[in-house]
Amino acid sequence: MTQQPVLFEQSGHIGYIRLNRPDDLNALDYATLSRLGEIVEEVQQNPKEIRAVIVTADGRAFCAGADLKERRTLNEQQVRRNVKKIRDVFTALERLPQPTIAAINGYAFGGGFELALACDFRYAVREAKLGLTEVSLGIIPGAGGTQRLPRLIGQQRAKELIFTARRIDARTALDWGVLGGIAEDRRELHSLCTNLAEEILANAPLAVYQAKYAIDRGAGVDLQTGMDIESKAYEVIIPTRDRIEALEAFREKRKPDFRGE
Repeated sequence: MTQQPVLFEQSGHIGYIRLNRPDDLNALDYATLSRLGEIVEEVQQNPKEIRAVIVTADGRAFCAGADLKERRTLNEQQVRRNVKKIRDVFTALERLPQPTIAAINGYAFGGGFELALACDFRYAVREAKLGLTEVSLGIIPGAGGTQRLPRLIGQQRAKELIFTARRIDARTALDWGVLGGIAEDRRELHSLCTNLAEEILANAPLAVYQAKYAIDRGAGVDLQTGMDIESKAYEVIIPTRDRIEALEAFREKRKPDFRGE
């Protein structure tokens, strides 16, 4: 039986997406990207049951980026196909309504770093290394790295990392605002990410989704446009059952039972 390159598991309302090519450092070939895209689509279609997503990997690497063994066999048209696929899949991941957390268990280079950048939050083990190393291979980041990293840490530092193809350690990534925290080992990393997900799950899921929508869509626009986006996001919440449930729970001095309705 062929091993699936990406696995999906669900525990409660948390979905775990796990890259499963440890012998290849979880490099992203076309089959892996296609399966990842299928899983992301399934998660997108099930926001009531899957309310937070953790992206991680098996083995000593989070993701080494594009599968260069495959890339050497591709013609120019196939390379364009792969680059479009990785860009589209990461954009779909970024646009999930559910909050997403990258649990970076090891190396995250090139497309692997871009995968983490497409998530809302990033946490890593202390020994992790991160970098957008594409220019050392004669290409540029093609899955959002040139756009997401500057928005996260500023143009100067992003240019420094991209132009030099430098690999930084977790401490530097934390100091620069790439990471939200560092874990001593994988077990602690799992707990750190799961605890964050559970803290988010304590709140009304539709409200969380609309807050994420307002923040993401408001980034890069003028303030008034952003305020309009926020207003429309708020309108979506007003008729929800969860909003009424929160008011009833406050009146009855109990925790609300949010159902995503």
